[in-house]
Amino acid sequence: MSVVGRLAPSPTGSLHVGNVRTFLWAWLSARSRGGRVLLRVEDLDQPRVKPGVVDAMVDDLRWLGFDWDGPVEVQSRRRDRYRAAFERMAGKVFPCRCTRADLESAQSAPHEGDAEPRYPGTCRPRSDGGLCWRLRVEPGPVMFTDRLFGARSVDVGGTVGDFVVAKTPEQPAYQLAVVADDLDQGVTEVVRGDDLIPSTARQILVHRALGERPPDYGHVPLVVGPDGKRLAKRHGDARVASLRARGVRAERIIGTLAAWSGLGEGDATPACLVPGWSWDRVSRERVVMTPERLEEFGT
Repeated sequence: MSVVGRLAPSPTGSLHVGNVRTFLWAWLSARSRGGRVLLRVEDLDQPRVKPGVVDAMVDDLRWLGFDWDGPVEVQSRRRDRYRAAFERMAGKVFPCRCTRADLESAQSAPHEGDAEPRYPGTCRPRSDGGLCWRLRVEPGPVMFTDRLFGARSVDVGGTVGDFVVAKTPEQPAYQLAVVADDLDQGVTEVVRGDDLIPSTARQILVHRALGERPPDYGHVPLVVGPDGKRLAKRHGDARVASLRARGVRAERIIGTLAAWSGLGEGDATPACLVPGWSWDRVSRERVVMTPERLEEFGT
């Protein structure tokens, strides 16, 4: 089976080096096996989408040396496809009248550390009317094999319970939209940050509800701040746009991220790293962004 990977940025802020490191692993994993790479913009969380960010992200990725196959896909243009996926889940979802806050947060990917109380099943007996739709989650762990970390087990039922998959048939939550996109686009491998391991388990359950086989998964250790949290402005300006404005060359950025990943030293392009790529070579540790680390990009 041919490999199809994807890069899936969310246009809620500028691309930073942590994003790029994850995209580099995803791109190399597919290209090293002669696979295709798709680019998909995950923009369902419209209130958080910033004007001009999509074009800037695409430009940054091209400047860094990434390429992809086919046109850039945009989630907000695919609502008809989400309705079709939702209808296939009949009998496995139920309407829920609980908390608008849960519904709003479901438009974006839940990350490690995000506050998410377990849903107690209040509306499970319902059959009509509600603010959203939830997938019925049965007890027991969800098992999968991660390309980097091996066997993983996540107890979705015990941690979050029945989770939101849609507001309406045309307005999917993140978990349903991503699965529908991956199925429609023939994605066979998903490589993304390790803070999304809980989402992987939920998406496996959505695949099962649709009667489909999930793709393979690999999770990249994040670049985090000294506080252990996802990279943010408070950790220093690690945006690609800022590095470009300082005169930092694309090859220096890619080479530095390759070094942080255990893939060698020196300036590099994504293409020149393909022959040396291996999941057995890359680091399993998160990278802590310190001022000294940021200085490694130079000028």
